[in-house]
Amino acid sequence: MSTRIYFTEYGEPAVLQVGPEELAPPGPGQVKVEFRAVGVNPFDWTLVAGVLKNSAPLEFPAVPGSEAAGVVTEVGPAFEGFAIGDEVIWNGFTGGYRTEALVSAEQLTPVPVGVSLEQAACIPVAGGTAYSALRQAKVGPDDVVLIHAAAGGVGSAAVQIAQAFGASVIGTASENNQDYLRELGAFPVTYGPGLAERVRSVAEEVGPVTAVLDAVGTEESVAATIELLPDRGRAVITVPGRHSRDAGIAKVRLEDGRVWEAATLAAEGLLTFTISQRFPLIEAADALEASRTGHVRGKIVLLP
Repeated sequence: MSTRIYFTEYGEPAVLQVGPEELAPPGPGQVKVEFRAVGVNPFDWTLVAGVLKNSAPLEFPAVPGSEAAGVVTEVGPAFEGFAIGDEVIWNGFTGGYRTEALVSAEQLTPVPVGVSLEQAACIPVAGGTAYSALRQAKVGPDDVVLIHAAAGGVGSAAVQIAQAFGASVIGTASENNQDYLRELGAFPVTYGPGLAERVRSVAEEVGPVTAVLDAVGTEESVAATIELLPDRGRAVITVPGRHSRDAGIAKVRLEDGRVWEAATLAAEGLLTFTISQRFPLIEAADALEASRTGHVRGKIVLLP
């Protein structure tokens, strides 16, 4: 018998419930995957809270979670592509907070050799989004990229991927995360009044900002982007809102193949996720609360 985390109404993380479920055998085009690690993202608690209920209404009971990694345990009839025992990365819209799942093959990416399942579970959302945004901004050698919220999941992945593309990185973060950004190879700058001036001061050493990835979407981050980047076409935001729309900053477009590309960088040692907290799957409500209320460094992972 499998276990799932589900909710039957929108609300605070406390609405999450733990319950059993019995899965049918996989059908054509499906495999059954035993999840070993599940990534937690801000999207999960916004989904549970009902922030997206008008644009993306759910059928209850609903299971949150959009990324996980595990092992194939069964394959459907006449299925080709994955075999029992294969380690895989799963990426979907919902359904990840469970011990095992029936999924379609197109939602799966092989785990490259040398990448742990915990690391693999962090790749689709943070790694895939960061990869897509930096490609969209056409980041390459000799660029100086300003990354807002550089210590978070998407931001810390973007710092590393931008450097893999040959760029230098200036990253904004709280005072507590300045040393962490230095460890990642970024030039850190604190939030708050005078942000643009502090970035300019750092830019005197590394060069003017040529591209921006905004992973926070505040009025302050958008204002700094406008002030520092003449070419608005090289700014991409992962959390669009009124301020970014008014400024004409493009929303990230997720690229096909992004999960594999990010996973390949992980296998090459160019992308590593800091896992700040690990929770048992049955404590998913606590994990969501930690994501909702704190400035998480890197990622939170659930362990089924």
